[in-house]
Amino acid sequence: MNLNIVACISLLTGVISLIIITLDIFLGNKQKMMIMNFVWPLTALYAGLLALFAYYTIGRKTTAKKMDQQDKHYIHKKPFWQSVATGALHCGSGCTLGDICAEIFLLFVPITLFGSALYGTWMIDFVFAFIIGIIFQYYAIQPMRNLSFKDGLKAALKADTLSLTAWQVGMYSTMAIADFVVFQRKLEASEIIFWFVMQIAMIVGFITAFPVNWLLLKKGIKEVM
Repeated sequence: MNLNIVACISLLTGVISLIIITLDIFLGNKQKMMIMNFVWPLTALYAGLLALFAYYTIGRKTTAKKMDQQDKHYIHKKPFWQSVATGALHCGSGCTLGDICAEIFLLFVPITLFGSALYGTWMIDFVFAFIIGIIFQYYAIQPMRNLSFKDGLKAALKADTLSLTAWQVGMYSTMAIADFVVFQRKLEASEIIFWFVMQIAMIVGFITAFPVNWLLLKKGIKEVM
């Protein structure tokens, strides 16, 4: 099968999954934690059917409606690995939105680093992903700990810097293999293949960020979600 067709199917699956999750959330199944209403749809963009499965098996258990039933003998004890996965997906959603914004920005304002457009792209991707990722983490930590803006920002930086970096390492490694080995050229954001590879890169980012989130949660540096 032509790779462009595979890419189209994968991207379309991601968009359809995003629509399904978004409709489910905003038609009565909003998450107890506000920021997760954005995390799950953004996850669907790159993980497609995997995100859909994760949402209905994990995400649906933490809706505001179900969590409010705790006083009515509703007990939900999430396995630790699910908390780790949720934390990694939370981190990844910020990276996803940041990378999308960065790539759109670079279409209009190309930037080079050390004479390389690829390195310039990676730099801007990281900056956007880091900023938006920290914002996402702030809105997870601040409501749970009832912190001031300054303390909430410090906590977000402490909780998510390593996780974001680990995610980006996985993503960059995948994109580097695609650019330098598989296609032997810089894939452009205007190509459908670029976004397909980005989907794969995000999944690899989840894998590299998972053990880091495990450690952060175990140490109490990051909040269980």
